[in-house]
Order: sequence, then structure tokens, then C-alpha cells
Amino acid sequence: MARLKVTQTKSYIGSKQNHRDTLRSLGLKKVNDVVVKEDRPEFRGMVHTVRHLVTVEEVD
Repeated sequence: MARLKVTQTKSYIGSKQNHRDTLRSLGLKKVNDVVVKEDRPEFRGMVHTVRHLVTVEEVD
């Protein structure tokens, strides 16, 4: 199964509370933090919520 490399590229300051909560539940705390998650619908939805704050790459 493919994996997603999610990198926080922008700060969450000034964003909505649910965006902050989503970043936290993804495991992102600071700008340039990187996490690798399984490519599942739950994580895709979370990434879609904060797509303006993160970049996503597929990793094998």
C-alpha cells in the first residue's frame, strides 16, 4: 500500500480551530514538520481539510 509524506509548509496562526485540530491529529506541530501516513481515506480527508497549509507526496 502506498504511503503519504505530509509536510506542513505554512503556519496555522489565524486559521480555524478545526484546521489546527486536524494538523495536530496528523502529528504536525511546527512548520516543516514531516509525517508519513498510510494512504487511507481517513488521512486523505484530513489532508484535504488543511490542503492550503501542507504539501503531500506519495512515498513507496
